[in-house]
Amino acid sequence: MSAEGAEGKLLSYSAGSPTVLRILLGTQLRRLRTEKGISREDAGYSIRASHAKISRLELGQVSFKQRDVADLLTLYGVTDPAEREPLLALAEQANAPGWWHKYGDVLPGWFEVYIGLEGAASSMRTYENQFVPGLLQTADYARAVIELAHEKAPKPELDRRVDLRTTRQKRLESGLTIWAVIDEAVVRRTLGSPETMREQIAHLLDLTAERNITVQIMPFDRGGHAAAGGPFSILRFPERELPDVVYMEQLTSALYLDKPADSDHYMEVMDRLSIQAEEPKQTRRFLERLISG
Repeated sequence: MSAEGAEGKLLSYSAGSPTVLRILLGTQLRRLRTEKGISREDAGYSIRASHAKISRLELGQVSFKQRDVADLLTLYGVTDPAEREPLLALAEQANAPGWWHKYGDVLPGWFEVYIGLEGAASSMRTYENQFVPGLLQTADYARAVIELAHEKAPKPELDRRVDLRTTRQKRLESGLTIWAVIDEAVVRRTLGSPETMREQIAHLLDLTAERNITVQIMPFDRGGHAAAGGPFSILRFPERELPDVVYMEQLTSALYLDKPADSDHYMEVMDRLSIQAEEPKQTRRFLERLISG
């Protein structure tokens, strides 16, 4: 894609997610480097950095210095100002803080990357075997989940963490499509009070009426299934230049996979889960029975 094309993509991001802008710029730099047959080691030498930093830059995992981008563009033979300026502008905007910056006191760096990806994704497919997916949680249920990991946190901190989660849910009002497969254990296990769970299940029922939200329950009687390894999410973006990203959260870190071989494998697993799970209409009846029982 030309630099002018990169500028067009930049202007198309209404959310202006810096995470995705970094990934977009990194993708362009990786393409330029490989087209010239330049190694990561040589690219790193040109900006006084290691090949590992070049790898992180190309994956959009770190911020960009204007000088580094300019030096790399020169190394890659991009000397025409009409081609350089859009990419340099992209680097500047990619370093701008996202809306979540104000939650920096309660937001770990590894999860900040995910929020940026979530903010620019057009669709998400997710499997959960322990909790209701964050974007589908009620405030009281979210508080119960958050308290499990932050039981000693003072109330003001808990309030901010809940507010961050509910603010993320605004993505559902602005075009994000989510397809969630949820293990039966999630809706059987009580978190918070029984009333909290009843409210959460009722909320799931309400959400299933939305055109951009699909929910499927994976019943106990299906036995073993394709996602025995645990929960994961697959994020897809409207820009073809951005690869699908598989996200797997751990206790104090997260794993991000963006190689096609990985994302294709997880998509196949998700497809099998969707076939094994209750269909959406059956899921509604399942939830209705659960809430009336």
